[in-house]
Amino acid sequence: MASATANYPPLNSRKLLRRRAVLNRLFALSYACAILALFYHHVKTLLRPATAANAVAALLLLLADAVLSFMWITVQSFRLYPTHNEEFPENLEKVVGGTGGFPALDVFICTSDPYKEPPIGVVNTALSVMAYKYPAEKLSVYISDDGGSELTLFAFMEAARFAGHWLPFCRERNLMERSPEAYFASSYRGGTEIDKIKMMYESMKERVKHVVEKGKVAEEYIIEDRERRALSKWTDEFTHQNHPAVIEVLLDNSKDRDITGNVMPNLIYLSREKSNNISHHFKAGALNALLRVSAIMTNAPIILTLDCDMCSNDPKTPRRALCYLADPSTNQSQLGYVQFPQRFQGINEGDIYCGDFKRLFQINPTGMKNGPNYYGTGCFFRRRSLFGAPSAMVPSKIPQLSPNHCPKGLIQSERTLALAQTVAACKYEHNTNWGHKVGFRYGSLVEDYYTGLKLQCEGWRSVFCHPERAAFLGNAPICLIDVLNQNKRWAIGLLEVAFSKFGLITYGIQSMGLLMGLSYAQYSLWPMWSVPITVYAFLPQIALLNGLSIFPKVSEPCFLLYILLFLGAYAQDLADFILAGHNNTLRRWWNDQRMCLIRGVTCYAFGTIEYTLKSLGITAHGFNVTSKVLDDEQSKKYDKGVFEFGAVSPMFMVLATAAIINLVSLVQGLMVAIVRRSGGGDAEGLVLQILLAGFGVVNSWPIYEAMFMRSDKGRMPTKVTLVSAFVVCSLYWSFSCMKNQWDMYDSV
Repeated sequence: MASATANYPPLNSRKLLRRRAVLNRLFALSYACAILALFYHHVKTLLRPATAANAVAALLLLLADAVLSFMWITVQSFRLYPTHNEEFPENLEKVVGGTGGFPALDVFICTSDPYKEPPIGVVNTALSVMAYKYPAEKLSVYISDDGGSELTLFAFMEAARFAGHWLPFCRERNLMERSPEAYFASSYRGGTEIDKIKMMYESMKERVKHVVEKGKVAEEYIIEDRERRALSKWTDEFTHQNHPAVIEVLLDNSKDRDITGNVMPNLIYLSREKSNNISHHFKAGALNALLRVSAIMTNAPIILTLDCDMCSNDPKTPRRALCYLADPSTNQSQLGYVQFPQRFQGINEGDIYCGDFKRLFQINPTGMKNGPNYYGTGCFFRRRSLFGAPSAMVPSKIPQLSPNHCPKGLIQSERTLALAQTVAACKYEHNTNWGHKVGFRYGSLVEDYYTGLKLQCEGWRSVFCHPERAAFLGNAPICLIDVLNQNKRWAIGLLEVAFSKFGLITYGIQSMGLLMGLSYAQYSLWPMWSVPITVYAFLPQIALLNGLSIFPKVSEPCFLLYILLFLGAYAQDLADFILAGHNNTLRRWWNDQRMCLIRGVTCYAFGTIEYTLKSLGITAHGFNVTSKVLDDEQSKKYDKGVFEFGAVSPMFMVLATAAIINLVSLVQGLMVAIVRRSGGGDAEGLVLQILLAGFGVVNSWPIYEAMFMRSDKGRMPTKVTLVSAFVVCSLYWSFSCMKNQWDMYDSV
């Protein structure tokens, strides 16, 4: 349905994909019947188990299938109402009365560590949005440096000078890639002016790199000196001691001009005050400090939040967002934000680590009835949405923080800077609604998910904007341990929300309705995938090693039921993946499902354990591993599609254990089947277990390569392989002992 009115051309359209919706609903109905038949089989098996061992196995399989069924139900909430949104930015100026009718825009970019997040990368992100095709006098870019690093500040002082040349260069050539690094890497063609601007950029880049390297050397010397003098007790206090907020206006659009005499956007650097006695709430706290400081200085009605590595890839992106936020034909009082998908550059051809996360960022959002969740970056907020429900705005402690406030005076005036310093203080939020009813929400490691959930529950709606050309491009991890640690952190944060008073089964469904509640439940209970994946990765294989049949025989009807359930789920997942477009190949889908299995037995399982220990007040040790610094060899392996296992990690031990036990059980199962068949015996009851072990072996091929066929630094550490082999032997021995005990019990 297009958004046109009698007086304006349409700015957007929203279309329900009816054919896909009908097919999804019919499939869901038939698949639900198959699930009910499966549970009938489980109940019947439990009522009349062949042996005690079969009873235990049936109970565990029932648990795994119950979790799988619940997660399948939540996934259907994304498939019942698939939609396609389209924007018409060419009509925007006609509707709002030219660029003069565009609302002001504040951009928030957060960084915290100049060594893990190189300042030159953050500079590229800032320059790419400063060069937006948007009125410069209405654009302000805020940088939050939570590390309080002079290195980052120096980089942005350099960037402010370079911007005077870069912005007119982009404008005159109408560039699409307005990040200097991306432009010179892909579109560079040469020429006098181009060579000149490239030389300026490389010169700035070298100066920043040199200063960062000197800073790192100095920091390492200080740390070594403290250790040498045995002052480690005081090091942490020195590192996290109180320091005042630092606010630097690097560019002021009221006076700064580029080399062609045109206005430049505001560029403001903020390092909020920190104290080792007060919680800082990580990224959510940094965003709230930006929200308050920007309210004092510019208070734009539209806010864009960006990760420090998420560069703009289309200078017209704000106009696309305004096709919804400025549409006079829609209910503006409830539209809270416009979310663009996260998309990534540098992904290898097969996307071996599922870095694109297509289901999370591109497939599922199209089916969320009230709009997508907030994904932490690439999101245009209506400032008002962060100050309470649409019908009840939460009053501010001071009037200058109200979204309706109109700042007066220059952003560099003493009064403005003094008030900005006040609201950036670490104690300002004490006894206020910040982080609870106002701003980005506290209470979870996944502040983006939690904030989006609370906004939707308050009555705000969102829109998914997914243009053909990526609006933003970020950098995905290219090291497996980094991927797993990131997902483990997400798992812990999601469980914090799922089991809080804002749990999705009660609070979420009551506030948002059944479908949206199930959509959010699917995300918050992601770590539950660890239960069925772990059960199916170990239980059938251990039973197979001991010659125990736990699945139906080939001649039984339920054998076909298992096959149909497996193939049906995978076929629909493949269809969703391919229909999503954007370089979706069969190879990428296969790697995507393999990473789902890997996450299930590693980061989801470990995240669940760590969350449980934290909930019990027990400190969790041994689960977090510091990844190695990426080098050229590591990057080359990633480009070739080779897995990186160099670190010694408990998660890798579990992964290697699963791979070994699947391989050994497959060989054992095939041998047993051959022997039984040759002796006239019956091996039908082991077929499903052999097939499952074979499926595990095929998915584990990169692990076998890393354990037995590689000699580079990224191979599986020998220690991990040996420990995993020992665990496999222990599992086999333990299950054999228990099976013998159960057999003795059955014989009695």
